[in-house]
Amino acid sequence: MEQKIETPAAAQTNYVTAFITMVVLFFVVGFLTTVNTQFQAPLKQAFLNGMGSLQNTFATLITFSWFLAYPVCGGLGSRWINRYGYRSTLVRGLMMMSAGLLLFFVSAWSASSWPESAIALGSLSLPPAFLVFLLGSFTVGGSATVLQVVINPYLAACDVRGTQSVQRLAIGGSANAIGTTVAPYFVSGIVFGGVAVDAIDVDMLMVPFLSLACIMTFIGLGLLRVPLPDISGTRAAGGEALPRSVWSFRHLTLGVVAIFFYVGAEVCIGANITMYAFDLNMPSPALIATIYWGGILVGRLVGSTLSTVPPRVQLTVTTVGATILTVAAIMADSPWILAAVGLCHSIMWGAIFTLAVKDLGRYTTIASGVFMIGVVGGAVLPLLQGVCADIIGSWRSTWWLVVACELIMLSYALWGSRIRPCDHDIES
Repeated sequence: MEQKIETPAAAQTNYVTAFITMVVLFFVVGFLTTVNTQFQAPLKQAFLNGMGSLQNTFATLITFSWFLAYPVCGGLGSRWINRYGYRSTLVRGLMMMSAGLLLFFVSAWSASSWPESAIALGSLSLPPAFLVFLLGSFTVGGSATVLQVVINPYLAACDVRGTQSVQRLAIGGSANAIGTTVAPYFVSGIVFGGVAVDAIDVDMLMVPFLSLACIMTFIGLGLLRVPLPDISGTRAAGGEALPRSVWSFRHLTLGVVAIFFYVGAEVCIGANITMYAFDLNMPSPALIATIYWGGILVGRLVGSTLSTVPPRVQLTVTTVGATILTVAAIMADSPWILAAVGLCHSIMWGAIFTLAVKDLGRYTTIASGVFMIGVVGGAVLPLLQGVCADIIGSWRSTWWLVVACELIMLSYALWGSRIRPCDHDIES
């Protein structure tokens, strides 16, 4: 059983170390999430030449597989926290991450060993190695889910002097954004060594993913020695039955809906803007993706200083700004303008999460698990956008999907996040 906090002084000392740990893990989640999405364009060339007009659809399955893990594994993370505590759940999640990265290695190895192997789909053909990569994507996505089920409520609840919960989430989100910002160049510059997309060889995947699997295992074992105190009042004891369903809290339920559209919008741009730029024959598509994720980083750094601005106000302003920028990008047919939406997307996650779990007490960790269900928007909406791009023959009109997402989040900020009187008094 994890150590309990007994005194305010001890809590302050211990929470600082734990807070830094959560921030580092948030970096890992952001880094690997974007690494995964950045494989869409390269693997489209390496694996999907035999898929004809369905190449965009199958390429977006890489992102779909990752985010599909969120609704599947969110409840698992909550159960692990309630049964084993925060530390053990993090270690389990990191071991799961190592296993998924090894599947990426196996995918590359099998493609290299049997380059002619293919599954016939009518007149189309698909390498089995691509399916192994999708399984790895799902597994690493599941591990990222488990980690976030710990990270989000822990950052929201841990008491670090001079901060509020949305501010701590913004600081963690800044680390997450650093990971997402460096990831495109990790893929293009380190994994593929600056090679042009049409000259990529899957052999290049093996060493980086084997190395990352070893690093994640090392971090997981290292967590066994990091002081990570429990936070009382944020989770049910093992086997404890809570008197009401977590879904009975309206602001949480609508928060899950809002996060569905937020993650969908964020990943639509983050994952598909590169292919949008490729179709327009623009130079440096990876730079455009980096600018988008860099905008998220800058916005989160700014958000981490907003200790007095309520999360509802933050969400309202950023959704309005994102809507205006996306419409402008569509009118101008410009990925560069679209990349600027990252500034607005930066603090939406923390604002929505803070509003959704407000005043939930012992329901907080369960709420964090069900909150992850909404992240499946990152699987559904980019895939839907890829299908639309194949049907229309262009990415330009598909960005109206992002506009719709922004407007739904705006409605949550203005109306859906308000707590009903019956939800204010929850037994601690």
